Amino acid sequence: MFPKPQAALTPNTFAFELQPLVKPTGFREYDARWLYPHEINLMGVQALGMGIGTLVHEMGQRPEIVTGHDFRSYSSAIKMALVSGMMAAGLKVKDIGLALSPMAYFAQFALDCPCVAMVTASHNDNGWTGVKMGAHRPLTFGPEEMGRLRDIVLSAAFKLRQGGSYEFVPDFAERYIADLTSRPKIKRRLKVVAACGNGTAGAFAPRVLEALGCEVVPLDAEPDYTFPRYNPNPEDMKMLHAIADKVRETGADVGLGFDGDGDRCGVVDNEGEEIFADKIGVMLARDLSKLHPGATFVVDVKSTGLFSTDPELAARGVKADYWKTGHSYIKRRVNELKALAGFEKSGHFFFNTPVGRGYDDGLLTAIHVVEMLDRNPGQSMAELYRALPKTWGSPTMAPKCPDEVKYEVVERVVRRFAEMQRKGETVAGQPIRDLVTVNGVRVVTADGTWGLVRASSNKPELVVVVESPVSEARMREMFHAVDAVLRENPEVGAYNQTI
Repeated sequence: MFPKPQAALTPNTFAFELQPLVKPTGFREYDARWLYPHEINLMGVQALGMGIGTLVHEMGQRPEIVTGHDFRSYSSAIKMALVSGMMAAGLKVKDIGLALSPMAYFAQFALDCPCVAMVTASHNDNGWTGVKMGAHRPLTFGPEEMGRLRDIVLSAAFKLRQGGSYEFVPDFAERYIADLTSRPKIKRRLKVVAACGNGTAGAFAPRVLEALGCEVVPLDAEPDYTFPRYNPNPEDMKMLHAIADKVRETGADVGLGFDGDGDRCGVVDNEGEEIFADKIGVMLARDLSKLHPGATFVVDVKSTGLFSTDPELAARGVKADYWKTGHSYIKRRVNELKALAGFEKSGHFFFNTPVGRGYDDGLLTAIHVVEMLDRNPGQSMAELYRALPKTWGSPTMAPKCPDEVKYEVVERVVRRFAEMQRKGETVAGQPIRDLVTVNGVRVVTADGTWGLVRASSNKPELVVVVESPVSEARMREMFHAVDAVLRENPEVGAYNQTI
């Protein structure tokens, strides 16, 4: 019988080699993340694989699964430990090797595999590992599946069985690249900075953009899992500033930044202005709704209010559906509503039939940005951006908050704002017009200025975003008002960045 996982073990001890280590907080809302080897060891990863196989059979799904790994010093070892566990639980494993997360999602379709388990810590610091999982393409696990997986693994309730197998799929990257580039080349000669943060996307993104007819300026495309310059995170201002500098230096038409596992894309315009992903979503919605009037777009609660107020989208009958932040939530909602696309402020974009398969792919996002520019030959990226109604928005800010208490803290904040609304108190000097509590709390004042607080799904942090359609001063007032409520909770620490 496989031993029950422990919540804590000390590395470099016999116990660490004899027992599985799986810290319970690694099971997040829609994927799993751990510091390796301090929060999970290889036996713990094996237990996770057994849990995935047990759950797949419990769900009645065909027991065939795609796996791959991102570029980190230990990802291949993590993957093979996961594979051994999945095989022990009766899964037929198809291994596509070094991969982006969207490449693994594509493999579900190309190799006719219903399930996926991609080993990646996405944009997290080196030292983190994790797994993104799904059993119904193109969807990935949500809270219900992740909760059940956690219970199986932590209680060692594995059902091991015969029938597991392993197959390595050679040259799968070529099939993925061929699929992305099987479309007409662009007519407009565009110079594009492709920033990869020394992560996995460096093996794929420059090739894809060149194949579409772009002149590519690679930036940090060489692999280095220590991430020497900055983490590959297109929400991180360090990465965006580096892209902006390279755009100005080279006179590029656009800068595109990819995260560690290639499922997100950040954009910098030709003047070196960082455009937050929600505004890129509005620009793409404008462009795609010319081809598909009346389309529905799903948007996460961190995103700009322009999706519901932009007159150009309204004129084309576009419908906006604000939903929970998180790639699994948005992906599911896009699928349920048969929306044309879904947009997250973090840079996860989900293009659905007929412009995609419904999963998040940063390279496909980059292609849609390039094609948008190609369809507007007389306009630069900066001009398309300036054509949007003006709002003042913050980056995604992340004050520290321990995993064990972050959801409780958010509940307190929700109750506090609800109490303020009930008592007729003002926020940032204005009455509360609306509280959206589908995911944390989005407090909207009378002039349309809003602030959001929610728990991060994959880090010991909270998430704070503010926006105003009135002025930068109003945006800052909202930030200080939201921060004042957060500071009533001693568990909330310093921000990663502020405005």
